[in-house]
Amino acid sequence: MPTVRERVYEHVEANPGVHFTALKDELDIATGQAQYHLRKLDRAGDIVADEIRGQTHYFDRSYDPWERRTMAFARRETARALLAHLIEDGPLAAAELTDRLDVSRSTVAWHVSSLADAGVVEKSYGDRGRVVVELVRPEETRRLLGEVTPSLADRLVDRFTRLIDGGLADSS
Repeated sequence: MPTVRERVYEHVEANPGVHFTALKDELDIATGQAQYHLRKLDRAGDIVADEIRGQTHYFDRSYDPWERRTMAFARRETARALLAHLIEDGPLAAAELTDRLDVSRSTVAWHVSSLADAGVVEKSYGDRGRVVVELVRPEETRRLLGEVTPSLADRLVDRFTRLIDGGLADSS
């Protein structure tokens, strides 16, 4: 039977970009136990811990920084859907993404800015000054999306954010 540390490492390896809460919950281990083993694995150089937009994500060492950032965003439902639209249809106007994702302009703007800051997408200005969004590395992004399945916790956080954002948009 594998040790707790081996289980933690295997979970990180099988779920690249998993964040702390999901790892702890999915392995059904105590918070302190998860922290201890993740810290030991990180110090030993077996895994990498990256904080990306307020969440710490864990990866095995095989991913470069750009891949880690892309995979972390792919764990967020709205960002994942945005990336999927760009993979399927190429560059799109931000307004088109807003319609397709059925979220507010501010939500799309936040995700696009976050993805642009991470080097995953580029923003440019098309006709009439409209923002156009394009993937920086479309084939690599497609491959990485196939390696990441958002956890239930990832999806719930994103849906809560969309709910709050929708309520704020309705009240303005």
